[in-house]
Amino acid sequence: MERAGVLKVFFYHQVDTPKNMFPIHFSAIRGDDITVKSYKVESRITSRFSHTTVKSSVVNSGPNAQSIGFNVQIPKRAFITNFTMNVNGITFVGSVKEKTVARNLYAQARARGKAAGLVRANSQDMETFKTEVHVPPGSKIEFELHYQEMMQRKLGFYEHSLYLQPGRLVPQFQVDVYIYEPSGIASVETPNTLGEHFSGMAKLTSSKDKAHVVFKPSLQQQRKCENCTTSAIDGVFTVKYDVLRDSNVSDGHFVHFFAPANLSPLPKNIVFVIDVSGSMWGVKMKQTVEAMQTILDDLTMDDYFSIVDFNHNVRCWSEELVPGSTIQVAEAKKYIQNIKPNGGTNINEALMRAVQMLVKASNQGMIDPRSVSMIMLVSDGDPTVGEIKLSAIQKNLKKVMREEFSLFSLGIGFDVDYDFLERIAMENRGVAQRIYTSHDASDQIRRFYSQVSSPLLRKITVQFPEDSVSDVTQNHFDKYFSGSELVVAGKVLPSDSTTLNSFTTASAVTDYLELDAALAQQQHAFTGFARQMWAYITVNQLLAERSLAPTAGQKRKITQRILTLAVEHQFVTPLTALLVESEEAKERLLADSPKDPKQGCCAATRPSLPHFSFSQIQSADVLKELQNLDSYKSNDPHFIVHLPKNNMDICFNIDSEPGHILNLVSDPGAGVVVNGQLVGSKRVGVEDKEKVNTYFGTVSVFYQPDGIRVSVSTDRIDLTDGRNNHSFTWGATADITQDRVKLSIVKDSKVMVTVDDKITVMVLLHRVWKKHPTHVDFLGLYIPNNNQYSSQAHGLIGQFGQEPEVRVFNLHQGADPLKKEATMEVKGTKLVVTRGWQKDYRRDNKRGSDVFCWFIHNSGKGFIDGHYTNYIVPRLDSFLPLPL
Repeated sequence: MERAGVLKVFFYHQVDTPKNMFPIHFSAIRGDDITVKSYKVESRITSRFSHTTVKSSVVNSGPNAQSIGFNVQIPKRAFITNFTMNVNGITFVGSVKEKTVARNLYAQARARGKAAGLVRANSQDMETFKTEVHVPPGSKIEFELHYQEMMQRKLGFYEHSLYLQPGRLVPQFQVDVYIYEPSGIASVETPNTLGEHFSGMAKLTSSKDKAHVVFKPSLQQQRKCENCTTSAIDGVFTVKYDVLRDSNVSDGHFVHFFAPANLSPLPKNIVFVIDVSGSMWGVKMKQTVEAMQTILDDLTMDDYFSIVDFNHNVRCWSEELVPGSTIQVAEAKKYIQNIKPNGGTNINEALMRAVQMLVKASNQGMIDPRSVSMIMLVSDGDPTVGEIKLSAIQKNLKKVMREEFSLFSLGIGFDVDYDFLERIAMENRGVAQRIYTSHDASDQIRRFYSQVSSPLLRKITVQFPEDSVSDVTQNHFDKYFSGSELVVAGKVLPSDSTTLNSFTTASAVTDYLELDAALAQQQHAFTGFARQMWAYITVNQLLAERSLAPTAGQKRKITQRILTLAVEHQFVTPLTALLVESEEAKERLLADSPKDPKQGCCAATRPSLPHFSFSQIQSADVLKELQNLDSYKSNDPHFIVHLPKNNMDICFNIDSEPGHILNLVSDPGAGVVVNGQLVGSKRVGVEDKEKVNTYFGTVSVFYQPDGIRVSVSTDRIDLTDGRNNHSFTWGATADITQDRVKLSIVKDSKVMVTVDDKITVMVLLHRVWKKHPTHVDFLGLYIPNNNQYSSQAHGLIGQFGQEPEVRVFNLHQGADPLKKEATMEVKGTKLVVTRGWQKDYRRDNKRGSDVFCWFIHNSGKGFIDGHYTNYIVPRLDSFLPLPL
């Protein structure tokens, strides 16, 4: 049987874009004319540590070769531990390696054309692992993914979530969740999170220390309606439970859990620091205000609070902390309600003012010595006024924050440097959370506050008898909040005793507490759980320490410890990667752990946005990468066209002149035209006769029915309807809707234009050093495959709305032994094409990511209709004359 052709693995988070920007229906199994024989999920939870396995068996039952995808959404805190795949009897087995080792091996495979890249993006609660295999008809594929996670107790429960979106009816569909808690299960429930259609279908059996939940809908029960052929399974399957607390010893390791009940909350002193700069205008401010109304109502007479709001200036609602009385809360809510965002962002001064307020209250004896003092920062952007150097702000804050103060940071959206907010929170005994600018942002803020609003204990220490344990994870904790849990793990030293005692001290409302616990040796639901859980906690703590390491030497030592543990315990982390190899390592796939934007640990090798059909990219950084293309000219805009049905990318350059306007999309049926005007690079001297480099300097999107045009240049963005003109600099962040045209500007980064919810264009800004002798600022342009054009669409890119049939054959060595050549048959023409790499800048605006493509010579001749000069138009709002 013919073996698999193209293999791809992706690992990404879903990006934070408006829901209607790029509608993608997530499906666990993707492909046409396929039969999904089974889809099974099994989770085994032992003492709050879960091991989840997702398996699926698929057959390509169609008449043609095609790509079949396997996608799994997993919790953000989980570590992938393995992935295997069997394609027509060829087994691909995963192993976690140090990232540099894995990528070197992967690069060797890529050079042979036997590898694929990975994708990353962001989401609130999940990451998505994606793998794709291109197989001939009749092929059988089996996928299997493993991941592990330590569950966190929040608001009194552990919640285990499984994302079930098979995308089709499955004859053998089953979910099993096994729970084993040696100390005893206090409660377990299966809330109906999949909707009324599946009410009562999850079956639960439980005993004192074990529980089993099974969800096994029949084929008929999966249907959306009696005669429907589509599946109603689309959502999150949830199991919630709580336990009777104790500790566990297994495989030479112990895990101790601490979550005392029936304690009175400590009084708190809290300063809310709220960003009211211009970028918070609109939905962000509205939802922050909504959240603050509820949060303020939660304060009691024992609590003290104030509010600091800031833009380029800093204001205090009250210069001193005031009690949370009904009158004061009402006044504060009025103040919040009347805030009008504008101006810059002075984070440094706002935080200094908040700390001074707590210090003053403490010095004056206003603060109860048993109370908890905290600052809650809400911001959506980087500092632009006052001290703007992030490291200086971090040092300033560290210098003034007292040991008894904590900082909690909430970063709204993706303009904010979340890495910075996380660093200042962790360094000052707090935590950070990103708030996603969706419809439920106010709920996200409230949920975060509810997790930290009821402190029960301070200064907690968990101790063990001398010479009884080693390699203990963090055992000193600043605070314990209601509904949460503290976990300590370590190694048990050899001893005749079968129990391990712990001694816990903490400061509470009533007095100093002493708590004892005994650990009994147990058998567990999956082998070595305590060892894995200890490693999981240790790796996460080391990752946090690494981000705060003050010197390069300390950072290297921590990095080495992380690598040793992650490889030994097979965790995919930001420093390791999962290398998936076929027999004899002939083919390799790579997946490594994603990072949030602006955290910058790891550069992606493929774009993380939905696949776009076209890009124009021109940068000095890519010149060396493109020398392997025979007809590459550094002065040509270059294009990537993705052909999803043919599962390939096509590249070509356009040789044109500065000032020329190229038509990219001309769709008179939809009334939309997209044009780009070229600019030239700087000339080295007045006598220079060489042809200058060309770039896109202006991109125009014109919507004829409403007479609206969006013009994007390297200097400004203009929105005009013939009567009014709205002009913005690249320093703005804005969302505007006018009639059926939506404009979204991300500061110093990109512009998105959406017309009639059907056609979207993204423009990226590329800045260069202003004193460079030749280079100039330029624009990159991206147009998605799923744009809904009319049948009249044409243009350099619009013509590919109707994908042509393409066949590539006769792969052979070119004149240059480093370059592969082939014959491409398209539109009845045979072309000589060259295999090469192109750069895509949607995720990494500086370095870009590589796209493997077939290069068409002579300005796309034979691939595009007509000659490229046919696409030169007189004005930025000109449609392409038809016929071509």
